[in-house]
Amino acid sequence: MVARLGGVARTDQLLRHVTARALTEAVRAGRVERLSKGHYGLPALAATHRAAARLDATITCLSAAVEQGWEVLQQPDRPWLAVPRNRKVELGRRRGVNLTWTGHGATVTSPVTTVLECARRLPFPEALAVADSALRHGVVDLDELQVAAARVRGPGSPAVSRVATRAHPSSRNPLESALRALSLEVPGLALVPQVPVTVDGIVIHPDLVDERLRLVVEAEGWLYHGGPEQFAHDLWRYTALTVDGWTVVRFGHRAVTTEWVVECLESLERTCRRRTDCRRCA
Repeated sequence: MVARLGGVARTDQLLRHVTARALTEAVRAGRVERLSKGHYGLPALAATHRAAARLDATITCLSAAVEQGWEVLQQPDRPWLAVPRNRKVELGRRRGVNLTWTGHGATVTSPVTTVLECARRLPFPEALAVADSALRHGVVDLDELQVAAARVRGPGSPAVSRVATRAHPSSRNPLESALRALSLEVPGLALVPQVPVTVDGIVIHPDLVDERLRLVVEAEGWLYHGGPEQFAHDLWRYTALTVDGWTVVRFGHRAVTTEWVVECLESLERTCRRRTDCRRCA
């Protein structure tokens, strides 16, 4: 459950899906760790700290994002660590970690540096999810990020610039960020997060909206739509939008990791564009 919520979660988030007793038992069994009052995380956080201490390294990239409590699309499969550029680390000591030579002399890289390192080293959907999370939490300012990205040189700098240009503070969760990242591969599609749409006199905010094509794309991570009341509201929202003439599609977490999503979005763009053009001709 904690993993699906991005690796870290508040008590109130978890109690929407599990009982207090189940949460207590998970902590006792070591499946979840209590990071601070009201906050829980995966045991991998402790493993990352142990590896950082062993190598006298800085926690960086995706591990730093998790460390700082941001939601991420995929949990790191091993700790991301950084050492100074002139440090020699024997091959045997590097096993089990993603090691970079960009050490910054701190326990964890700063929020801006964390976003830049993720943008440089991760696939675009994962990197955009990290950048959006940092903006959403208010620990990184968009202007600050774009200025820092403009200073980046060398390998990976185009990827850094792309993430900084596309990052959006209104994105609600990593799944939505990843869908938006994939949509950028489709010419003619302009999906924007959380655009206000009025239906039956009620203003709603779908996950991703292309107003010109009257297309709504929903990131259907069930943990982000928890509870029967929210589920019922979502059903009403999808139906109301469709009746009002919007095309509504929904993608889950597993689908976002496949090229099938891009193929679907390409087909949707063509279909919605033809429909829009026909309405204009009429």
